[in-house]
Amino acid sequence: MRTDYEAIVCKFCNSGEIVKNGTRKGTQYWLCKNCGRGFVANKSLPKMKYPVEAIGSALYMYFTGSSLNDIRRHVEQQYKALPSDSAIYGWVTRFSKLASDEAKKHKPENIGDVWIADELFLSLAGKRYYLWDIIDAKTRYLVATYLSPKRGTQQAKKLMELASERAGKVPRVVITDSLNSYLDGIELAYGSETKHIQSQPFAKADSTNLIERWHATLRERTKVMWGMKKPETTRHILDGFLVFYNYFRPHESLNERTPASVAGIQFPYKNWLDVVNSQSPLGQFKEKVSLPLDEEVAIIYPPQPYRKRTKPKKRLRRTHTKIQTTLGGMRL
Repeated sequence: MRTDYEAIVCKFCNSGEIVKNGTRKGTQYWLCKNCGRGFVANKSLPKMKYPVEAIGSALYMYFTGSSLNDIRRHVEQQYKALPSDSAIYGWVTRFSKLASDEAKKHKPENIGDVWIADELFLSLAGKRYYLWDIIDAKTRYLVATYLSPKRGTQQAKKLMELASERAGKVPRVVITDSLNSYLDGIELAYGSETKHIQSQPFAKADSTNLIERWHATLRERTKVMWGMKKPETTRHILDGFLVFYNYFRPHESLNERTPASVAGIQFPYKNWLDVVNSQSPLGQFKEKVSLPLDEEVAIIYPPQPYRKRTKPKKRLRRTHTKIQTTLGGMRL
């Protein structure tokens, strides 16, 4: 006979020295005697009320093109909670930045010699922007991406420099469309070491179809991003798309592997849920442990060092002076 046993421990220090700390709107709160912090015994990050599974599902649905209403209804149906649009955007911005910062620590080791570059027009918060992308034809790995308000030679040059810095090499061939900015941009960045091929419309060979598919996928999501008013928020979300494409989304042409794995990158996260779980003070949340009844014991984790909360200062009570009435200078 087996049973499921799950001990309640502190979210911050993993200590089992906890006591009940009252209920609020039907929710039981706990207080840790080791670190002095209060928490709710659910699978959510500290200072967040939604489970990590709900946030991971919302991020996946967002980057696959689902609408905010579909995401909200899915979370409501599966987890009995209805997040707001601003909450979902907050999740996307926060965890996209975390995943992007981690991706910058890893460089591809198996990049090919033929790269394909293209640009995409975006209208964000009523302003015109251009998203510059360059992809490796061999691994389908997006080597670099760049957002700018202009579409000139300097922008094309910067894209090439970012790509060579990221890949650690200079490509043998770069395929682009007929934009004239690439002519001087590639020449200034790579010189005569790289051959530049301008693709012709409806051409089967040396075409930009690989990157056009990526732009079509991105356009489906960015066309409803008109509410983005801060460039930092837009940049984080676009970086999230880059991480999703390179590290989380398998490709049929790559035998259901991600471009990052084909490019030789060992990424620590396999999906958005891993990114969310990485922000727990204890790392991955512990799952239920199934043990026989005669072997069932409490799992004890070593407490992590933490500065205990100091006792709050006692407030001095005000002393009110007694009002006495007077009559002609004589107190009554």
